[in-house]
Amino acid sequence: MNVQSLMGRLLLAGLLAGTGGMAGAQTSNDAMVAPAAASKQAREIAQGDPARWYREDATAQQQWRTRKKEIGAALDEAKRACAQGPAGERAGCLKAAQETYKEELAAARAEAGTQTR
Repeated sequence: MNVQSLMGRLLLAGLLAGTGGMAGAQTSNDAMVAPAAASKQAREIAQGDPARWYREDATAQQQWRTRKKEIGAALDEAKRACAQGPAGERAGCLKAAQETYKEELAAARAEAGTQTR
């Protein structure tokens, strides 16, 4: 499963938990970015993608580590999205995010055949 698919599932879990009811939420655009951050982003974009993005994980252990890191990052993103939602829906949103994390980690373990503690 790729990162986009994983993140899509976590976002869906957040929506199902009630974070989708934020109809009045502002959308993000470049006008909302602080000037210092915009300048740094422009420099990073000009440098291009880091070479490490194009190096494949050579071993099963490297692949497992990368997969686990991606699943954890998706959980962190879902938690931030939950924090932005209505206070009354946060607990359900966080629970759904945590369940999705556990499911994704279990699926990754099964796929990799990894035995963890």
